[in-house]
Amino acid sequence: MDDALQVDISLNGALRAIAQVGDLSMGQPLGHSMRVARLARLFAEARGGDAEQLRGVEQIALLRWSGCTANAEGFAHLLGDDVDGRRAMLDQTLGNEAMNAVHQATPLAVVHCEVSGEIARTLELGATVEGGLCRVFETYDGTGRPLGLTHEHIPEVAYQVVLAGDLDILCRAHGLEAALKWIGEQSDRRYPAALAAVLVNNARAWLAELERTPDLPEDASAGRPVALTLVGDVIDLKLPWLAGHSRHVAQVAVEAARLWGLAEATQAEIAKAALIHGLGRAAVSNHLWNTPGPLPYGAAERIQLVPYWTHKALRQVRELSASGEIAAHAYERLDGSGYFRGVAGDALTPEHRLFATAVAWAALRGERPWRPAYSESEAARLLKQDASRGLFDGDIGEAVIAAARGERKLPQPRSALLSARECHILQEISRGASNKQVAQRLAISPSTVRTHVESIFRKLGCSTRAAATLKGLTLGLIA
Repeated sequence: MDDALQVDISLNGALRAIAQVGDLSMGQPLGHSMRVARLARLFAEARGGDAEQLRGVEQIALLRWSGCTANAEGFAHLLGDDVDGRRAMLDQTLGNEAMNAVHQATPLAVVHCEVSGEIARTLELGATVEGGLCRVFETYDGTGRPLGLTHEHIPEVAYQVVLAGDLDILCRAHGLEAALKWIGEQSDRRYPAALAAVLVNNARAWLAELERTPDLPEDASAGRPVALTLVGDVIDLKLPWLAGHSRHVAQVAVEAARLWGLAEATQAEIAKAALIHGLGRAAVSNHLWNTPGPLPYGAAERIQLVPYWTHKALRQVRELSASGEIAAHAYERLDGSGYFRGVAGDALTPEHRLFATAVAWAALRGERPWRPAYSESEAARLLKQDASRGLFDGDIGEAVIAAARGERKLPQPRSALLSARECHILQEISRGASNKQVAQRLAISPSTVRTHVESIFRKLGCSTRAAATLKGLTLGLIA
């Protein structure tokens, strides 16, 4: 099943997807890092930067928060809520005691810088980006983290990104005048006075330009393919017990889609969906994910918004928008009890149903803070039990279980004459169920039942339910 993981995306798409993960993790609006990248580019242009420097500040801005899933657990312990706490840290509303604790938490900065640097190396972005990412928490006066470096060891591209980020965050939180005042006060402390002056003098013009042309210019070199698994791995780093989760979902879901006979193009979109379906998880604090017992009031609603955030984030990454639509159905259920949309029955396409089933399987097989991992046999029993309760399609569940077991084909149906769904409906009507009753039991519409019944009659050469029942029994289609 390793082929399921051979999924590529353009470098540009990967950078934007990772930027969205970072924005949610840091409590920022989606698109924040893209705005900062645009502002940093304008800054670099004003400073006469060459093409490499312009590309570098963009990529540093997009990856500035790329290490924040890796230290989310540490910030949850430090601040209680890693998402809201880091938002307050960035917009200068965090209390003095908590801010002092952050400044002393050098190991968290080490983790962040090491991971972001490794991401840059994996993406082969070069020394300018790697060096800039490892210096974004250092300051002009040497009081930054993790190394306490002084000005001569901090590249200008890092200052440009930090200044652009401060402008965007503080302007949104406190207004432009207050933002510029604070930035000016940080001259020769947080960043060089000369660079702070350039930003203060140009901020209004740059923000106006951002409103006119918010998107980054196309970069031909950013079209080269990179592995989407990297994005999934960055997403999964948020919770230690989810390491490798997206890869597992991809392996099972793609193989199940193959067994189920879905088109190769659909299999490819399912693979992408599997690798990025947990993106919205970054918007929810680790202390909720690690809760061993019942969730506190209101917490369930926040968790149920995870697929919403995934969907919303990926709509801004053009080449992942289709797979994001599938990913947004990760927790939907056939009976309408899922989230975030709560859709049911016919509203769920085969790929939606299959993907949600694969996600559920992977969750059952993984260890969680509140329970150990289920064995393969116990997971299969629980999945079938949920299917019998109407949460999942039973036949798709069998395909997922077969895929997880490494089987290369599904058990043969008793007859190829009728589909599995048609056999199920024939079984129901043979016992006297009306179309409406069958629809309720199978969570589909009466019109869909009627269409299936007409197909059953046509295939069996019958025009009555009694004759169809007799023929179904004779052929072994029903018991």
